[in-house]
Amino acid sequence: QVLEENELSCVELMHVKSDGVVLTKQKAAKVIGWARSHYLSSTVLPSIEGDRLTIPRESLDLAIERLKEQVTKSKNLSQNLKNLAKDEYERNFISSVVPPDEIGVKFDDIGALEDVKRTLDELVALPMRRPELFSHGNLLRPCKGVLLFGPPGTGKTLLAKALATEAGANFISITGSTLTSKWFGDAEKLTKALFSFASRLAPVIIFVDEVDSLLGARGGALEHEATRKMRNEFMAAWDGLRSKENQRILILGATNRPFDLDDAVIRRLPRRIYVGLPDAENRKKILKILLAKENLESDFKFDELANATEGYSGSDLKNLCIASAYRPVQELLEEEKKGRVSSNSTHLRPLVLDDFIQAKAKVSPSVSHNATSMNELRKWNEQYGEDGSRTKSPFGFGN
Repeated sequence: QVLEENELSCVELMHVKSDGVVLTKQKAAKVIGWARSHYLSSTVLPSIEGDRLTIPRESLDLAIERLKEQVTKSKNLSQNLKNLAKDEYERNFISSVVPPDEIGVKFDDIGALEDVKRTLDELVALPMRRPELFSHGNLLRPCKGVLLFGPPGTGKTLLAKALATEAGANFISITGSTLTSKWFGDAEKLTKALFSFASRLAPVIIFVDEVDSLLGARGGALEHEATRKMRNEFMAAWDGLRSKENQRILILGATNRPFDLDDAVIRRLPRRIYVGLPDAENRKKILKILLAKENLESDFKFDELANATEGYSGSDLKNLCIASAYRPVQELLEEEKKGRVSSNSTHLRPLVLDDFIQAKAKVSPSVSHNATSMNELRKWNEQYGEDGSRTKSPFGFGN
């Protein structure tokens, strides 16, 4: 089925060595992608029958062997992590750990945010890859806290994953719910366990999504005691991390609401990077990546589509592309109902610009440029962000 969907065929498919492998559709797609790449890179004249590329059995066998190795490696990693975890609290984080070679996202996969990627590479990836360069003097010290902030859907989580890949670091993603427990006192123990486990996994990036929900401004008398204790434990462990220069651990926070963060947290995140909505040029880059494997008309007008999607985030653009891709499917189904084409037909016409223009009626920008939250984000960036003017500081050093 996956071969047909990708307009491929394999004459000796029944003889492929797939013993001991359970192929889900997702795994089958991965295997076929590897097999196709192997075949095309190893032959000068690929075999094409009709309009389908014929993949030899040998390429599929090699791809399945690669999948088996990946599965074995994953099982070994899981066992190694169990051996690393000292107690039941640390074992809670085993499923949250993703090694760098399994994250599957690199900076090149993000079609925009070049300045942000460059800054993150200098701040985080380089010190983790080349720690010896940052062991001299007191000024060249690896950054221990970075905040990514901006409107929803602009790629903050994607950037965090790509950064871990580029830095060769393990990736642990947590949210407020990760460190909460129905048992009194467990939240503090979980927080301690997170940092002790991370210290043995270094280099590691601890990604705190929606960091404002975990480390928001303290609520005085209304704040629950367990929440307060958990936050205090997190701060204390973080301070301990900051005092150990040789530990390659980074706290990377992401939020849509940086103005809800506690002042003490802002102080511990010295580098605050605004991830804003893409401009026309960056929208074009994002669209080219999103549509790289799609069947488009030969002279598809990326410039026109980029200009027509003002205010769209990367996430909005993805949703727009998905909605547009359904239009040829709907047209084919209509043709089938009218008896104009066979019900077994799977041939879809190429996507054209009008598909996207029509789909805009269903998928609009998720955040208005003039929304209150956007104005608050711009104001916060001016005061605290990397590119802010820091107008309150007479020396330009910030507050």
